[in-house]
Amino acid sequence: MRRYLRVVGLCLACGFCSLLYAFSQLAVSLEEGAAVGRRPQAAVASWLADGGRGTGRGAGSAGPGRTGRYGLKTRPTEKMHLAVVACGDRLEETVTMLKSALIFSIKPLHVHIFAEDQLHDSFKDRLDSWSFLQRFNYSLYPITFPSDSAMEWKKLFKPCASQRLFLPLILKGVDSLLYVDTDVLFLRPVDDIWSLLERFNSTQIAAMAPEHEEPRVGWYNRFARHPYYGRTGVNSGVMLMNMTRMRRKYFKNDMTTARLQWGDILMPLLKKYKLNITWGDQDLLNIMFYHNPESLFVFPCQWNYRPDHCIYGSNCREAEEEGVFILHGNRGVYHDDKQPAFRAMYEALRNCSLEDDSVRSLLKPLELELQKTVHTYCGKTYKIFIKQLAKSIRNRYDTPPKER
Repeated sequence: MRRYLRVVGLCLACGFCSLLYAFSQLAVSLEEGAAVGRRPQAAVASWLADGGRGTGRGAGSAGPGRTGRYGLKTRPTEKMHLAVVACGDRLEETVTMLKSALIFSIKPLHVHIFAEDQLHDSFKDRLDSWSFLQRFNYSLYPITFPSDSAMEWKKLFKPCASQRLFLPLILKGVDSLLYVDTDVLFLRPVDDIWSLLERFNSTQIAAMAPEHEEPRVGWYNRFARHPYYGRTGVNSGVMLMNMTRMRRKYFKNDMTTARLQWGDILMPLLKKYKLNITWGDQDLLNIMFYHNPESLFVFPCQWNYRPDHCIYGSNCREAEEEGVFILHGNRGVYHDDKQPAFRAMYEALRNCSLEDDSVRSLLKPLELELQKTVHTYCGKTYKIFIKQLAKSIRNRYDTPPKER
């Protein structure tokens, strides 16, 4: 009996010691986890690979994740990437486009601006005054083309327009990108067109809208001397891209039996078709997606609404039903009197500030100006110009304020 009691006592003592050891190890692990949370993060690599020369507020400031207590990673807020190319007298148009993008957007937005060198200081002066917008940053780049063919590309269609073809090769650190022309106005959040990336199937690498809805007034199907996508071609003024897929893809073509990657197909395509194309880089994109139709996601005309959709009478059914989402004032209609409805929209957003009260008071005077344009075909349907705009203002500014 005495021996039995000794064995029991010894077991209890061993158990108590084991328990003390376990508690001490737990305390050590908790201290180490807290130290991980306090450890400074490594510097984040530049978002532009291969020595790009982008400059601007906030460049490269977003990291892949944040290390929290106990070493767990929390998922960062997704950042959207928007690109634009500005040459000549397009500074004011570009700034107005960017303002329209920022007024309604929710997620952080990084803007990549490719501009002639003489415009850089003006862009910095204007955009640095928006530093109070915590969810916006930008980077400025020079206009850059392959050195052995720079003049050919620069003179194609309009100065600098073909720069967009090289974005997947320049912005190697960017996965997806929305490219827009300078004469675009966002009437709903950039987040909404950005979300279309999630609707791409496994073969699709880019998204654009048709060039025309009505074949009887279409340009490509009546005049083009080269292959083009679909019935009426596509318009590249608003182009959503999964650039990772674009860089990886091997494209079918009519120049060789071998499939070519993005960086290898551009110059041969230009050499073959340069005497047959009218709209420059847009024509080259049409040729490329003619041979690779499975790679294109086509979004409705309301995402790229142009004078062609109303100049001969309304022919964008989706805009009639839901309103215009993105207004594209090509052919200089913001700056002449040929399409006063488009000009009224541009002037309203150009004169609007980024302050909440200014945006809230935008709609009523704009509608009065649009009512003066009903003598034109586009003006007759002016309500589709402000239908989505009114909804965007209500959703963004008539709800409790959030950080912007």
